[in-house]
Amino acid sequence: MSDLNKQAGSLTEKAGISPPEITNVSAINQIKFKRRQQPTTQELISGILEGNRTALSRAITLVESTNPEHAEKAQEIINGCLAHSNKSIRIGITGVPGVGKSTFIEAFGTHLTQAGKKVAVLAVDPSSSISHGSILGDKTRMEELVKDENAFIRPSASGENLGGVARKTRETIILCEAAGFDTIIIETVGVGQSETAVHSMVDFFLLLKISGAGDELQGIKRGIMEMADAIVINKADGDNIKKANQAKVEFNRALHLFPLKKSNWQPKTTTCSSITKDGISEIWNTISDYFEMTKESGFFQEKRNEQNQFWMMETIDEQLKSNFYNQPEIIAQLKQIKKAVQNNEISPFAAAQFLLDEYKKNF
Repeated sequence: MSDLNKQAGSLTEKAGISPPEITNVSAINQIKFKRRQQPTTQELISGILEGNRTALSRAITLVESTNPEHAEKAQEIINGCLAHSNKSIRIGITGVPGVGKSTFIEAFGTHLTQAGKKVAVLAVDPSSSISHGSILGDKTRMEELVKDENAFIRPSASGENLGGVARKTRETIILCEAAGFDTIIIETVGVGQSETAVHSMVDFFLLLKISGAGDELQGIKRGIMEMADAIVINKADGDNIKKANQAKVEFNRALHLFPLKKSNWQPKTTTCSSITKDGISEIWNTISDYFEMTKESGFFQEKRNEQNQFWMMETIDEQLKSNFYNQPEIIAQLKQIKKAVQNNEISPFAAAQFLLDEYKKNF
């Protein structure tokens, strides 16, 4: 026992010895005080228009917030920035998990910033259906681009949205454009065919694929292929170059089976390596050709107008749903009605109709 006591005593801190003071209490208090200070909406708008990234980040946080108190502020900021938006090109990038989206975006984004572009990357991370959390690790994966003065990376959680698009991504685009970013890249979760949401907010839709993993047959799906304006076979380096070129041929054949797009653009397939940077400049040339053609024909603006109408209807749907679930009468009865449905005391359809009728009584 005495030996154990001696051993325990050797592991404890001796009286009179304290760790050195390594923090400045005054500095910490100042930081805490500044964090508690909330800038006004007008200060945030002015900061965004001046290209201040802190103001931009704070505004995006307000836009993404589910707190009802933040909704009015967010709308004021969006309205203040609206006249300064619509001056960028918007590129959507999708692909199955593991295809190398983040690595590709870093290589592609760096190529653009070196060419004088200001690039904003809106990276959407998948949310857990169990914990509802997200890792939001895109800044870690894009370690070079995140340090680029001409780049801004904002990871957001997908939440419950299909297509891997954060609920407020559309509004975030407006803020980034107002801050002076001329190229907006939206990276989706990559959940297969549920990519309609991102397609409805971008000008150019790029589908990333890989070869040698059964991806060629799996990837030739009518829905996603019809939306793509270009297909890029990523990871075309080392021993994989031959397989990538073969996949390129197969996808090109598949693309010619589809009817010509409304834009009259013929989608193209190319290969690239995000590691060696081979093929990156050719991809940008393809995208530039697309914008030149669609702007000349008027399709570019026509598509933007259609997207604005689509998002108006989406906003109405979202607002109606939010109003419904925030009605005090609905909140009071929803739990009880759910329990009745679980116990088969009422059908789901009758329960839904009952709640809708209760909602209508307030109008």
